[in-house]
Amino acid sequence: MPVTIVQADYAEPLHAAAIVDLLDTYARDRTGGGKPLAADVRKRLPAELDARQNAITFLALDGPVPVGLLIAFEGFSTFAAKPLLNVHDISVDPAHRGKGVAHALLDAAEAEARRRGCCKLTLEVLEGNQRARAVYDAAGYRAYVLDPAMGSALFLEKVL
Repeated sequence: MPVTIVQADYAEPLHAAAIVDLLDTYARDRTGGGKPLAADVRKRLPAELDARQNAITFLALDGPVPVGLLIAFEGFSTFAAKPLLNVHDISVDPAHRGKGVAHALLDAAEAEARRRGCCKLTLEVLEGNQRARAVYDAAGYRAYVLDPAMGSALFLEKVL
C-alpha cells in the first residue's frame, strides 16, 4: 500500500509527536549530526513551527503510522521576484527507506510550491549522503550554478 501524504497540523497531538520523533530520528543519524534533539527543542518544536507563517510540514503515513517527514519554509528569490520553497528537513523512518516515501514527500512539496507560485525549490545535502543525493537527483534537483566558470554554490553557516 502506498503512503499517504498529509499536511501536518502542529496543534494535533499525533502530528506534533510525529514531527518531533521523525526529526529526532534524523538528528540521531550520522547524516543529521548523530545526536538526539535537545529536550527543550523536542518540547518547543511544534509550537515554534506553528508560529511561523512561512513553515509547512508534510507527514507520510503508512496507514495511521507516521513514517516520513518534510519540513519546508517559503523564502524569496530576488532574481525572479517570486517566492521559493526551501526543503529544510526530510526524514524517513529507517524501516521505510527505499519504498518511495522521500519521493512522495518531495512531490508534495513541489505541488505546494507550484500552488504558491514559487519559482524553484531548494535544499541542501551533505556531500557524503549518497542515498539522499540519488533521491534528489531522481527528483530533478541539481547543483546551483549561475556561471559554470564560477562553480557551484556552497552552503555556509555561522552558528550563533
